[in-house]
Amino acid sequence: MNRTRTVVGLAGALALLTTLAGAASAPEPIKHETKPVTIKATIESIDHDARVVTFKHDDGTFEDIYCGPEVRRFEELKVGDKVTFRSTDAVVYQIRKPGQPGAPSATDKPAIVRNAGTKPGATITSQVTKTVLIKSVDPKTSAVTYESEEGNTRSIRVKDKKLLKGLAAGDRVIITYTNAVAISIE
Repeated sequence: MNRTRTVVGLAGALALLTTLAGAASAPEPIKHETKPVTIKATIESIDHDARVVTFKHDDGTFEDIYCGPEVRRFEELKVGDKVTFRSTDAVVYQIRKPGQPGAPSATDKPAIVRNAGTKPGATITSQVTKTVLIKSVDPKTSAVTYESEEGNTRSIRVKDKKLLKGLAAGDRVIITYTNAVAISIE
């Protein structure tokens, strides 16, 4: 049996840094939206004490999700309920040349809008703004090395070499990552 554990929260920080590949494309602010992702699953079991719900996906895999205290109406969930998760990500970014100030980093507390219907459900939106410093750009291998504000260095490959045009060591890339997940029970 294939099981994974997911914690509902700000997983956007990891996704934020992986979007750097798209962030290197232009000196002006750009908004890039990904296609919405829809996942349907069935509640297989519920551990009320630990507040963990086990979902069974259509492909037969299972996933445990912790539902923190912010998940109201938890006691109304039932084994066999069909659950739909709809997720949309948006990235806004801007490249700043050396000497230009960066934007302050921020992590907004997730906003939760609860469904008023007869079944539990909600939309959870979170936003993170980070600035990364470009350490090096290698157009031959399409690699970009950057440093986070926390001092962590990471290298990634950019699929489209055209995105590297105009990007240089010393540039600061300001990225705002927004994630919205709508959860509904059928």
